[in-house]
Amino acid sequence: MTLVEKTAPEQSDAVAFEFTLAHAPEKVWRALTNPALLSEWLLPVEELQLTPGAPFTFRAPPQPGWDGVVNCRMLKVDPYRTLTWAWTTGDLDTEVTFTLTPTESGTTMSLVHSGFKADQKRNFNGARYGLKMMGEKLITLLDEMDT
Repeated sequence: MTLVEKTAPEQSDAVAFEFTLAHAPEKVWRALTNPALLSEWLLPVEELQLTPGAPFTFRAPPQPGWDGVVNCRMLKVDPYRTLTWAWTTGDLDTEVTFTLTPTESGTTMSLVHSGFKADQKRNFNGARYGLKMMGEKLITLLDEMDT
């Protein structure tokens, strides 16, 4: 299984990754939508509902300059295909989209975090770093999960 960053060098408004996974879309979907599994690889999540418009929250340990809270709202749910949520923290108001495409050997998953403004370079770079690290945790989790 691989994780490849697809962010174009000149890009500053969206971070993009592509995962080649040896797991069926249903298994990958479960890792994206089951609160206990999502909390293992991304961030601890509260009140996750797969209903467009539903609010939910990620809570991480506070760090200097960040209270650790990410307020989200579910935007799109197309089971086993697409999941999009709004991601808001501080002055950052962005979207995270997962797109699953079945393959002969499993799933190709696209992950795009978009909506960064020109003055949010630090947030953009933080998302780039964090999503790569969390994406690697997702790959490990999928390998360890029962089918």
